[in-house]
Amino acid sequence: MPTSHSRAGVASVCAAALTLSGLLVTGVLAARPAAAADPADYQNVRINEVTSSNDDTVELYNAGSTAVSVSGWKVSDDSFSPQSFSPSSGTIPAGGFVTFDSPKGLGDSDKLVLYTAGGTVVDRVEWATGKAKPALARCGGDGTGAWVTTTTATTFGAPNAPGCPASVPAASRVRINEVTSGDADTVELYNGGTSAVALGAWKYVDGDTSHSPAALSSASPSATSIPAGGYVTFDSALGLGDNDSLFLVDGNGTTVDSVTWATGGAKPSSERCANGTGWFRTSTTATFGGANSCSGGSGGSGDGSDTGRLLGGGGALTSGCAPEAPTGTGSAPAGTLAWPGGKDVTIADDVCAFTTSTGPEGRDLSGLAFDPSNPSVLWAAKNKNWLFKLVKSNGKWIPDPSWSATGKQLRFLGGSGEPDSEGLTVGGNGHVYVTSERDNAKNTVPKDTIMEFDPTAAGSTLTPVHQWDMTAQFPQLNTGSKDDANLGFEGVAYVPDGWLTANGWVDPRTGAAYDPANYPLHGSGLFFAGLEWDGTLHAYGLNSDGTFTTFGTIDTGKDSVMDVMFDAGTQRIIATCDNTCGETHTSMKVDSTGAIVPDVTYTNPAVMPVDNLEGFAIAPASTCVDGSREAVWADDGVYGFGPGSSSYGHALYSGTFPC
Repeated sequence: MPTSHSRAGVASVCAAALTLSGLLVTGVLAARPAAAADPADYQNVRINEVTSSNDDTVELYNAGSTAVSVSGWKVSDDSFSPQSFSPSSGTIPAGGFVTFDSPKGLGDSDKLVLYTAGGTVVDRVEWATGKAKPALARCGGDGTGAWVTTTTATTFGAPNAPGCPASVPAASRVRINEVTSGDADTVELYNGGTSAVALGAWKYVDGDTSHSPAALSSASPSATSIPAGGYVTFDSALGLGDNDSLFLVDGNGTTVDSVTWATGGAKPSSERCANGTGWFRTSTTATFGGANSCSGGSGGSGDGSDTGRLLGGGGALTSGCAPEAPTGTGSAPAGTLAWPGGKDVTIADDVCAFTTSTGPEGRDLSGLAFDPSNPSVLWAAKNKNWLFKLVKSNGKWIPDPSWSATGKQLRFLGGSGEPDSEGLTVGGNGHVYVTSERDNAKNTVPKDTIMEFDPTAAGSTLTPVHQWDMTAQFPQLNTGSKDDANLGFEGVAYVPDGWLTANGWVDPRTGAAYDPANYPLHGSGLFFAGLEWDGTLHAYGLNSDGTFTTFGTIDTGKDSVMDVMFDAGTQRIIATCDNTCGETHTSMKVDSTGAIVPDVTYTNPAVMPVDNLEGFAIAPASTCVDGSREAVWADDGVYGFGPGSSSYGHALYSGTFPC
């Protein structure tokens, strides 16, 4: 469960504001779900420069962090239907450009619409007479700047800055600043200039190409002017969908600004961060008529970085469900790298899905582990003595109704007590091993145990087949304080003997190569328990007679550990820490001396909240599709981005990790 981490030295509290807590919408997404043929990250491609003279040249810019194929893409103008074009390269590298000549002539007053091969609208721009000569280009930032007529020669294939005027016209400083596709379909404009701008002749249109532009002056309320540094808001008369676009056009018919959002991306709203500049991301609260809170995500610098999307979620809290805000936020270890998997993350459970008789507030889901013999099963431990067997249904992880739709309650050996069940792993025998920090019925006293449960046992309550009690090894936790007692075994991983021997692990008990035959009662592997108190791992042989063998302590390089797993795909032990250590995962390897040491540390995908994310599991490599497999996180406090956010009341998040 969330802990205050109040003990000095457990973690240094980070004074900086949380930034990795939301959603960044980069580029223009389609006004309908993307077709199957659409390449990954196509939405980061933007029309960046266009000229209506000579060869009618167009430049595309990739604002994302991965290359995008434009093979088979098409364009249209205000008269011809979508036509294929021949780009200078079939792929746009991250931060790169491609150019092409329009397949049909572009007029002096025209528009250009860009489509993927599957017919999805990617971006569009319109211009008035003379505006595309020498060229119409994004100024103030490739891919995100305002559309301005260049003052010098075109800069096709290179950044636009050399061709941009020293200062953009006042009208070009007006930006779409916030939009929601809720009941009111509200739009906010912001004037970042130093003089008022008349809007009486301006229009807007959504992503439906069959719609005619609507006048701002006819909007409700009527938008006829915007003061310097000020805002206007209006309700769209066109109706904005859950996956839609908005284009703003001035009185001459020249595109001023645009934004597009994916499903759920404009709820509560999609806002620019920083206010008036930068990229759009989903906010946790709408701020129409005032500066954007930028409380929903990272980035916002306008540099075009793509931090992905947070998808799904929503739903009202059920009676008694009470999310808990995160505590104990600290810094990531030095040298931490960005998440190596996909940027997008999906909320992967129903709201308040884990309420139980001993935990009606719905929070405290902690350890996670995929079943290696059946990767369609995800085991989950809830702190207040419950075990859940989860299966996928319509893209969400739900309790397996054939096992127990409400989970099974755990007891200590003999059928007594309420284990503070935190971490879990699946052993070589198929049994589920669960750690406990204390007995919740006596929560000031530590009880650091590992319990073995047979998941095939009948009944709604499970008692251990075996139980091993290591409490005496950690006297620092036995202070009479419930906080100290709650800093014990937070995670555990079963590590096969085959990995330890193949990698030359040196047995710290003998100083020689580890030989499993020396420990005939321990089974087929060792168990590595993570201590929340100081971030160390403790290796044990769990013997069939109820005794255990201690194989020493391993430093993870982090202040705390919340979950531990062995990943056969990367051949690493992975120690996870929540916001206490900057939401990080450290891979542990056997080095040339035979010791287990930290290898590399990754942070979470940037779109995820900075919460007490205590559970982490990666699916087995056998599930790999297109080079990726599922990764799942558990938010112990079901807090998400807080009240009003789509993630509030949810525990599970699903993303991807490389095979």
